[in-house]
Order: sequence, then structure tokens, then C-alpha cells
Amino acid sequence: MKAFYICEPGVTEWRTIDPPEPAPGEVLLRVRTMGLCGTDLAIYRGLNPLVNYPCLPGHELSATVERVTEGVPDSIQVGNRVAFLPYFSCGECPPCRLGRTNCCLDLEVMGVHRPGGFTEYVCISGDQVYPSQTLSLRELALVEPLSIGMHAVSRAEIFSSDTVAVFGCGMIGQSIIVGARNRNATILAIDVDDRKLQQARGLGAVHCINSARENLHLRVQEVTEGMGPTVAIEAVGLPETLRAAVNEVAAAGRVVYVGFTKLPVEYDTKVMILKELDILGSRTAVDADFRASMDLLERRELPVDEMITETVPFQEIGEALRRWDENQGDFTKIQIAMG
Repeated sequence: MKAFYICEPGVTEWRTIDPPEPAPGEVLLRVRTMGLCGTDLAIYRGLNPLVNYPCLPGHELSATVERVTEGVPDSIQVGNRVAFLPYFSCGECPPCRLGRTNCCLDLEVMGVHRPGGFTEYVCISGDQVYPSQTLSLRELALVEPLSIGMHAVSRAEIFSSDTVAVFGCGMIGQSIIVGARNRNATILAIDVDDRKLQQARGLGAVHCINSARENLHLRVQEVTEGMGPTVAIEAVGLPETLRAAVNEVAAAGRVVYVGFTKLPVEYDTKVMILKELDILGSRTAVDADFRASMDLLERRELPVDEMITETVPFQEIGEALRRWDENQGDFTKIQIAMG
């Protein structure tokens, strides 16, 4: 079967590999729709510190069930449209025993630590497969990126009394906005792209700031009446936005980092201490986040057509990745459709 590899930063190639064979308890899935993720772009740019080359990327996927094996839940049948959890934990380390499998000491992510899904078939444990009778294949391929935002919202413990500043209004940022909106918080969206800010407003952001042409600090102070937001969630992964989240959040506020960077990040720790901030990491997602994302899509609360910038055929993954790399601000989500 065909598989798309990033061989080294900026260099891709197609390879022919053997199709996988499911073990007991696994499901053989035929990949149908793939989403290009910021992780894939970072791998292409050589900026992901967790990956070794050559890399078979891809973890935002929808599929149809080709074969089930003994031990797979009866709810999963051949022909089902599915999303699936592309993370693999040991189940035995201290975080796993606490139920925080996304923090597993040996966590592996499909397309990063182990081969990904930019290919024709994959095998996944049946307990990580989520069938749907109502969602389309393109919607199911959005479940994983939406779940990242759902997890960040959960980590922030957002209440209706909160003002939430969301740094970055791409796919992850948009899912954070929707999650915060569903908790009746007041949302402040920050980006450098007016198109994404317009989308953010449509999703529920009350205030929108283009930090490329507006003074971020003055505008944040203006819209929060000099207090700053009680929650800041960073979904960009740049040193300047990681710093800004700490600098702009209110005293006694919560900062959640979703984005990360290979570059060093420095800020005055006095700010963190004097404000007595809670600074939290948010890594991948868990079962509850996947289910919340599917519920969100099933309620038709997201403008899916607006969130997906374009869809291209399987053989054009490399070209789509190159265009995204050259003009990142032009795209919210690129999806790849199998023929």
C-alpha cells in the first residue's frame, strides 16, 4: 500500500509498505479522510522535538471498518464510519493509574512516535474506535483536533464568570472557543489573521484582537476593564505568545499551554509569582474529550464547511503541505480525501 513519508525537514516521498495485519482485539481500518495538523507542519519544518526521520505522519483521521477480530466490542461492525484515538499508553505507570493516560510516561502518538495514518490501512485497538451513524467522514476527521481544544478547556476549569483569552484561532483555538462558549464564559480571541478572527466571532468570541496591528496589552486592558482575562489559553506555540499569555492574564489567573516550541521561552518569573498564577500544560486528549467533540459535531454547533479551508486528493498531500508551509495564515484546516 502507498504511504506518505517526511524523510527530513522539507523533503517528502511516497513509499510502498506492507498492509498491517490486526492482532486479536484490534480493528483493521481503511483510512478515508485525513487532516493536516500543526504537528505535521512542525515535522515538515524540522521543529518537532519528539520525532525521528523518516516519519510517516498523520493522526487526524476518519476511516471505515474493514475487519474486526476476536475481542472487539460488538458495537463495532464492518462498514462502520469511525474516528479513533491515536494515542497509546502503557496503562501501568503512575499517571495511567490515576486515569490520566494522556500523560503516560511512555505515551506514543500515531504519526509522531510510531507510524501514522497517511496511508491506506491502519490497525487500532477496538476500545480506541468510535463509530458514528450520523457524522460524515470529513466530520469524523475533525474529532481528534477538536478534542485537543476540549481537553484544554477542561484543564482550565472554565466557569461562566471567567473571561477567557484564546491565543491563536486556528482549528485548535476555534475548538477552545466553542468549548468555552458552552461554559458561558466571555471569550477574547487573539490572532494575526482577520479571517480567523471573523470565524472566532462567529463561534462566540465577544472581543477580537489582531495583535499584528493592535497593541495587545492596551487592547486586553481595555476590553477587560484593566483586570486582564481570568484564563489565558495559548494554542500557537511561539515564544512570544507563550510569554504573552503569562503577561496578560489576570492576577490569580490560570494559563493553559497547548502549543509548544522547540525554541527556548523566557519570561520574568516575578510576574508568575506576584500574580500567583496556575500554569498548566494540556497534552493530547482522553476518552471524555473525544466523546465531547463527537457530541459537539452531532449537535451541528460548528460551521464545518468554514473550518475546512480545502480538501485535496491523497496524491497531493506533499503539495498541500508545501503550500501550507509557505502561506500558513491562509489555511485553517486542509483535509485529504482518499479516492
